[in-house]
Amino acid sequence: MQEMTVEQTTEIQQPLTVEQLNEHIREYLAGDLLLTKVAVRGEISNMRTYPAKDMIFFTLKDEKSSLPATMFDVTRKLAFQPENGMKVLCVGRVSVYVRDGQYRFYAGSMEPDGVGSLAVAFEQLKKRLGAEGLFDPAHKKPLPKFPFRVGVITAENGAALQDIRNVVHRRFPAANLLLAPATVQGPSAPAELIRALRLLDGGKCDVIIIGRGGGSMEDLWCFNDEALAREIYACRTPVISAVGHEIDYTICDFVADQRAPTPSAAAELAVPDAREQLRKFGNLRAHMNNLVDARLQMLAHRLNAVASRPVLTSPQAYLDDKRMMVARAGERLDRAVDLALERWAQKLQVGERLDRAVDLALERRAQTLRVLSEKLGSLNPLAVLERGYAVVFDAAGGVVRRPEALASGERFSVKLAGGQMDATKV
Repeated sequence: MQEMTVEQTTEIQQPLTVEQLNEHIREYLAGDLLLTKVAVRGEISNMRTYPAKDMIFFTLKDEKSSLPATMFDVTRKLAFQPENGMKVLCVGRVSVYVRDGQYRFYAGSMEPDGVGSLAVAFEQLKKRLGAEGLFDPAHKKPLPKFPFRVGVITAENGAALQDIRNVVHRRFPAANLLLAPATVQGPSAPAELIRALRLLDGGKCDVIIIGRGGGSMEDLWCFNDEALAREIYACRTPVISAVGHEIDYTICDFVADQRAPTPSAAAELAVPDAREQLRKFGNLRAHMNNLVDARLQMLAHRLNAVASRPVLTSPQAYLDDKRMMVARAGERLDRAVDLALERWAQKLQVGERLDRAVDLALERRAQTLRVLSEKLGSLNPLAVLERGYAVVFDAAGGVVRRPEALASGERFSVKLAGGQMDATKV
């Protein structure tokens, strides 16, 4: 091996710009076949989504290392929604982003590690719609007992339509089938199923059956469409979902008002068995006849009992008895009236005696009042003045009883019956 000194290395190396170096590394990595298509298993973390650009940035990591990653055209490439903490298997290439000089894994595909992407997408959508209440039993509408217009949404030439038609015609021939054909597989199926639902809803049908026969999860995937689920939820007509076989479950099964394991079972749920209904009607008619007969017998017995009463068998005797009752009642009434009048007379006599006693008491009280009035008049000092007497008052208003009580020249007043006058003692 030829040895090269440091001086020699420096001499043959040409200076590069940072961009040139990063470009060189990118070209170098692009030449490695392993790195142009490599599968990487790891856990998603630090995921950032950019819906407007339909891209995501995330980190793939394991117990010892991490790898920055990017994925474009997410809507087209993924059937499920990536989440932090999800273990995935990605296939893509490794390259360098020249501007930052950072190598990065560009994922071209992504699958949940250990579980299919469709299964993950199904569980994610089921969880989200369930949280919104689309599967709430309180929202589910009851199926009509006697639907005469049954709407069917399925493939026009499929076996499911023939199964439904056979069962309905066998069980309830009075029902009419209204078919709204739609594609039940492929990318265009959800839009056609939604169109068919809108066509049959709004009073055209009593109940709607939507479904198809069995198939793979991919074949049945159109019945897991979110827009279709919301259309079924908003449907005013009761909807029966009948997709695949008994072991197959779709989002439509959870959001519909009733789930049937097969299209034939859906038809049995949708319409009653006419023969069974006729048997029930026969039993009801027999029961009603028995009730009517029992009622008639009871009424006949009551009629016989009434007809055997004396008022009908011997009306004159009945009237005589009633006349006797009236006469006795009249006698009792007369005695009661006489007794009442006698009691009122007694009360009137007591009232007269009471009036006389009151008058006598009032007369005595008046006599006493006159005597007291006369005594009061004799004691009235003004009455004394009326007889010619007078009362002398000094200047202070005191009564003068003796002449010596007044000094010479002292003024005083004399109270007479007709008034008062002033004077001076001489």
